Amino acid sequence: MITNLNLLRNHGRRLWAFRMERRGFNFFQQQRLHHPVSTPAPTPTVERRKNDPKCRFMQYRRSNETFKRLAMVSDDGSKMVELSSLTCASPNMQDFIQQRYAMDNLLDSVQYMKVEDVEAVDFQLLPPIECPSKIIAVDCNYVDNCDEQHISIPREPTFHVKFSNAITGALDAIKAPSSMKRIDYGCHLAVIMGKKCREVTPKEALNHVFGFMVAQDIVAKERNVVLGGHSMDTFFPVGPIILHRCHMPDVNNLWIRTLVNGDIRQSGNTRDMIFKVDFLIHRLSHYLTLYPGDVILTGTPAGAGAYQRPTRFLKPGDLIESEIQNLGKMCNKVINPYA
Repeated sequence: MITNLNLLRNHGRRLWAFRMERRGFNFFQQQRLHHPVSTPAPTPTVERRKNDPKCRFMQYRRSNETFKRLAMVSDDGSKMVELSSLTCASPNMQDFIQQRYAMDNLLDSVQYMKVEDVEAVDFQLLPPIECPSKIIAVDCNYVDNCDEQHISIPREPTFHVKFSNAITGALDAIKAPSSMKRIDYGCHLAVIMGKKCREVTPKEALNHVFGFMVAQDIVAKERNVVLGGHSMDTFFPVGPIILHRCHMPDVNNLWIRTLVNGDIRQSGNTRDMIFKVDFLIHRLSHYLTLYPGDVILTGTPAGAGAYQRPTRFLKPGDLIESEIQNLGKMCNKVINPYA
């Protein structure tokens, strides 16, 4: 288990207060922009305090409990309010999305709910979504990712799939036997659908989105691994929260990065996507019906281990950190489950 992680800094700027202790976490807080951009918030009907929980949803389990709960977390990660015991909200994110709560009303209701200090709550963080009906990832969707592979920029997106058995949490271990020598990584902006979606236009597409989260697409590139190795157990860390789209200032301008053992391996920005989020939803909705809770991975920037010289694949003992502006950070250790 990872404990007492210090602040991560980049050129003297504060990045993420990623700190896990036995009695809580504060790594949900929103990333400060290098060039601050005002974040449009829903029109308030009551005065909201700075540290009130926002529509940043997490699933968790309190100590000595077997059932999960749903909560909202404040921007700075210090406050949380449980929804599943105070409202009619389902404790299961998949079901909560289908309940179609009005976020304005939910935000207004926070003033009447019990607000807790995150560090005062003893809990286990769970993946924010656990059993989507579909997980679809786009290939080669960043210009620099195409360049490092020495391939042309695609004219049409191509996709691969993952399965929900691969999902694991933002602090959970990635289980990789030492016999696997070609385990790669790729940090993605993940889109969570909020409505049933079929044959939508790009203009309509984002209206069908519930929110966004960080995802890491781990893949075993061994020749003898079935299904390309994308869907092995624990090969899909997600979290730590889902940010509702009402709090997302610009999904096409978010920095994204991966660190392995403290070294930056990937550093990009979603503005460099070849096919933007709205187009990907539009194109997929013409192939198949998208349902609430479905997850779309929007591509990964350059820096995957397979394309570095020499190659730099993951191995047991490595610590992989995945972060996206506004969405939080994950920290997963690669282990050999048979050691």
